[in-house]
Amino acid sequence: MHAPKGALERRFALSARGTSARTEVLAGITTFLTMSYIVLVNPAILGTAGMPVASVAAATCFAAAFASILMGLVANTPLALAPGMGLNAYFAFTVVQQMHVPWPVALGCVLISGVAFLVLTVTGIRQMIVASIPPYLFAAVAGGIGLFIGFIGLKDAGIVVANPATFVALGDLKTPGPALALFGLVLIGALSVWNVRGAMLIGIVATTLVGWLTGQVALHAEPYSLSALTGTLFKLDLGGVFGLTGSHGLGLLEILFVFLFVDLFDNIGTLVAVTKRAGLMTAAGKIPGLNRILITDAVSTIVGSMAGTSTVTSYVESAAGVQAGGRTGLTAVVTGLLFLATMFVAPYAQLIPLAATAPALIIVGGLMLLPLTEVEWEDPLSAIPAFLTVAMIPLTFSIANGLAFGITAHALLKLVRGQLKTSDWFLCLLAALFVARFVWMGAA
Repeated sequence: MHAPKGALERRFALSARGTSARTEVLAGITTFLTMSYIVLVNPAILGTAGMPVASVAAATCFAAAFASILMGLVANTPLALAPGMGLNAYFAFTVVQQMHVPWPVALGCVLISGVAFLVLTVTGIRQMIVASIPPYLFAAVAGGIGLFIGFIGLKDAGIVVANPATFVALGDLKTPGPALALFGLVLIGALSVWNVRGAMLIGIVATTLVGWLTGQVALHAEPYSLSALTGTLFKLDLGGVFGLTGSHGLGLLEILFVFLFVDLFDNIGTLVAVTKRAGLMTAAGKIPGLNRILITDAVSTIVGSMAGTSTVTSYVESAAGVQAGGRTGLTAVVTGLLFLATMFVAPYAQLIPLAATAPALIIVGGLMLLPLTEVEWEDPLSAIPAFLTVAMIPLTFSIANGLAFGITAHALLKLVRGQLKTSDWFLCLLAALFVARFVWMGAA
């Protein structure tokens, strides 16, 4: 009985961080419950790109399990990972549907972005990139992605529909789809304000059951087969990535840029939030083991792309586990083991209708607006680029456009104000590349 406890103590330094194995296990379960909705939501999003839903569900569980366990063992941080919200939407709606890139090629782009992230971290270039981007733009990107995800949820639910006169309009809420989605939205909202752990997962499952009972969802129970796990395994097409020419033009660079930078921004914001709450950040504001954390993230993205899912990133829901007492990597390991166990029932995610997952998208999108409080809205130098970033992401259905408008506006306004310094050369380079992108797009 004492040997395992001693091994855990040595590996995770439980006493030094004022915690126990029991507390860490409970924290890991808490984190899993708060982020387990991704097992159902990620396949629903990537399924719109033509990917097999059952396989994506299994790949989602595997990627989350691998990444979380690796994070716990390598970085000893209570940080869980899974395919990121926002980047999965960019993958499905922008890269595959709008740019007409086949999903195996898009997976190849995810792998290359993970390799690039790894190289930038190991060589130290990452610090230069982070230093060139003002923190308020990190917040604006997160907020813009939140609106993007929320808008997708409203569209999937049929609550917001296309309109030739006004572009968008309110859908017919009396029809079965929107009505079922509204039921799910109210249920998840109620469970959330009551602080019920796993509120989103419970809400998705309950909404699906109501859909089945009312005849809105056809239940086709198919025999479970492990072959369902291999539909996306090693299906990425690296050769196709470097063949993205012709009508795609600079598409490859844009795709890699968005996958890389949004992952970078997402990680920095999540790391700051979680490590602050866990009391792991130093007095100087430094995050212990930052390079190990980012290397783990990069490796996880590479492995996730091979399994068949979009970019893997740190989850801010890890803060729920920290709130429950998690202080070490054991929390992340427990979360990963639970995702691993879930993998073998994940293919049944294909039975979940859009009307059941859409409410989760809407609520997740709303919760992602919190970072916008970090923007100094009284200062035009930050308010104008931040607004352009937030607005352009959902209105153009492109994270890349939001980044382009925000970074370019920031560089131009700094120039006009006379605050541009020689140290801002990388910022100016990014802005120039974005301007060139818009010129090229206009001429295409």
